[in-house]
Amino acid sequence: MAGGMLMVCVLAAVIYQARTVEEPEHIQEIHPWKNQGTGLVRVKRDWIIPPIRVLENSKQVPENLVQIKSDKIFTGEVIYKLEGPGVDQAPKNFFEIDDKTGMIRSKRPLDREKYSSFTLKAFALSPSGERLENPTTIEIVVLDQNDNRPGFTQKQFTGSVPEFSVPGTSVMSVTATDADDPTTENAFLSYSIIGQESFPANAVTKTMFGINNETGTIYTRDVGLDREVVTSFKLKLQVADMGGMGLSTEGVAIIQVSDINNYAPQFSPNSYKMTAVENRRNEEIGRVNVTDLDDRGTGHWEARYAISNDPYRNFAITTDAATNQGILTVVQPLDYEAQMEHTLILTVENINPLSSKAPNLPVSSATVLVTVVNENEAPHFTEDPMRIVVPESVTPGTLLKSNIAFDPDNSHLRYEISRDPERWLDINRNTGEITARRPFNMRSQYVRNNIYTAIVKVTDAGGVSTSATVAITLTETNDFAPQLLPLTGIVCRDTRRSVSGLILTAEDDDLPPQAAPFVFEIPDDVSGNWTVVQVNDTHAVLQPLVDLDDGEYAVTVLVSDSGSPFFSSYAQVNVTVCLCDTFGDCKSEAGAIFASSTGISFIALIIIMASIALLLLLLLLAVAVTSCGRRHHIKKGTGLLGGDSEDDIRDNVLNYNEQGGGEEDENAFNMDLLWNPLDANTTPMSPVSPVSCYPASGLPRGKQPVRKDAPHDLPSPIYPRRPPADPTDIQDYINDGLEAADKDPNVPPYDTALIYDYEGEGSLAGSLSSVASGSSDGEQDYDYLNDWGPRFQKLANMYEPR
Repeated sequence: MAGGMLMVCVLAAVIYQARTVEEPEHIQEIHPWKNQGTGLVRVKRDWIIPPIRVLENSKQVPENLVQIKSDKIFTGEVIYKLEGPGVDQAPKNFFEIDDKTGMIRSKRPLDREKYSSFTLKAFALSPSGERLENPTTIEIVVLDQNDNRPGFTQKQFTGSVPEFSVPGTSVMSVTATDADDPTTENAFLSYSIIGQESFPANAVTKTMFGINNETGTIYTRDVGLDREVVTSFKLKLQVADMGGMGLSTEGVAIIQVSDINNYAPQFSPNSYKMTAVENRRNEEIGRVNVTDLDDRGTGHWEARYAISNDPYRNFAITTDAATNQGILTVVQPLDYEAQMEHTLILTVENINPLSSKAPNLPVSSATVLVTVVNENEAPHFTEDPMRIVVPESVTPGTLLKSNIAFDPDNSHLRYEISRDPERWLDINRNTGEITARRPFNMRSQYVRNNIYTAIVKVTDAGGVSTSATVAITLTETNDFAPQLLPLTGIVCRDTRRSVSGLILTAEDDDLPPQAAPFVFEIPDDVSGNWTVVQVNDTHAVLQPLVDLDDGEYAVTVLVSDSGSPFFSSYAQVNVTVCLCDTFGDCKSEAGAIFASSTGISFIALIIIMASIALLLLLLLLAVAVTSCGRRHHIKKGTGLLGGDSEDDIRDNVLNYNEQGGGEEDENAFNMDLLWNPLDANTTPMSPVSPVSCYPASGLPRGKQPVRKDAPHDLPSPIYPRRPPADPTDIQDYINDGLEAADKDPNVPPYDTALIYDYEGEGSLAGSLSSVASGSSDGEQDYDYLNDWGPRFQKLANMYEPR
């Protein structure tokens, strides 16, 4: 092992191989290592350095504690250092070392209760700081002094002990602590009782309690603890250290004497007289008193009463928790006429059972005489509510109820009805018999769940009255006949001639059992083409018995209810028989055909209709192309109306819709259109009409309107009736027509000429234009329009002579 070992000189004992060496007078040097030749040889056993013991609170400071030295021979100087708590670690500045001599000293007094020991390390260093020796551990132990007083853990200890407890009964324990070393006599405590005070004062003079001086347990020492004599004790305690010879402290203990049930309650007095008014309920009639010496407010003191000699249980008694009195009440009304006096026997006990230490006495009892006081009693109804069951169609004057009330005092009674909102009842003022004034009605707003409620009042001779309810249960009677529903409907027929039915039901203002089940039937004197099949209590199905054609049918049905007696009513049902769609509605004729099983499918129908429309469109296009071709091939020099033939000229229609003028001209007269597709009062012209075109205002309907800007009643000019034979004169023809129109007061007031296309020569219909209509002063005859078919009859009627 390199280096030598520090030598420690101590003032205390040094242990070497379990031997103790005491040298208190001087510092002894210890040589744990010895030089042998040129090398160091380790000693077989190490020196054990004992702790350095320092007395706390020492006043000799600084005080030398121990000196350390190194036994190694150095050529240079050795410096000693000390480290650890108490030196350079918290708590600091308690110890120091002389760096040259190695002497360790205490710098200030020590307190064992704060720091009981210190562990330090000492070093031997060269001047350059090189460690010359291994560090040596030094433990400093602080020795205790009796510098702390013991103290009780509570300012005041409280406990209790039952009265009449035997000696040695444990009451409570007190505790104390001492901050001195518990392993020394300085903290060895001893308890004692140094004073006793009773409440009330001087009630007990002998010492009743003792204490274990080591554990602090307080116990009873003597007999005679009676709570009725003394309620509590105050003990003065003392605790001292050093087995009772050192420092001491005083304390207080309060001991309550707890109650036991050693006294039974006693009636005081044991005889009472009370009065009770008859017919009263839950009314207090008096109180009884008891005495009990036990602790007030506990179960040992609280009384519990009982009543005997009360077979009908008319009375009850309870305990007043504050006074412990018995409160006697009437719980069932008394009857003066039946019994004028009642004698009751009362007994009393505590809630808690008596202690075995209580005197053996019988249970206390008392007698109570109750006198019943008579009063004018109110009349009594025999039942409330009075229940009556009667049919709603009761005959007026029917007796509904009698003997409804009586008076305990046998006085005369007067009856009246205080509530009868429908005024259905009468009552005999003297006998109280209730009769029906008029029939009842279950549909009244005052009838709830078939029950009508009224109130009857009865008053005795003394003016005391009472009321009762009359609950009249109304039973249903058959008052109304059932009404058949519905009165119209559809019966569907498919292509296989199978027919469905019309579901019928009925309504009845009566209530069950006077309404459903209903019976549906067809009278015998009605046609046998129809029958009614009953489905359930409320529905039936109307069906035809034979195959019927589509159309409207009136069927008479008889419906009856289940009343007693039953009521019936006839009804005519208007039935439509037809083929139906999926919604149950009648189909159109086309829809019926296409929906039949022998018809074509819907997709095929669409294809056929689309093909027809396409053919019509192609035909119209061909006609239009042909017409346009004919117009472009008019021979030059033949005139505007010239062509290959007269038929070709008639087929080419030129429609001019020139309507010159303004708002003033249009306001001057009102002209209806010849045909408006949105006007239901007009009829479209036939597509084969010989009329080629019309003015925008259309043909006149009814009387021709008159222009307002021309004198009235002027003769119309003569229009050319037929076009000239030579088409080259068409210009003169138009000019003549224009001049005549300008002078005609009956034509529409337009500023421009009304241009009409030439309709061809030799037309069978002739011209319908206004230019030709005025060619004669005579009436125009349009009867030939009737020969063209029904589509032109409307047009012929429009041009009747005015």
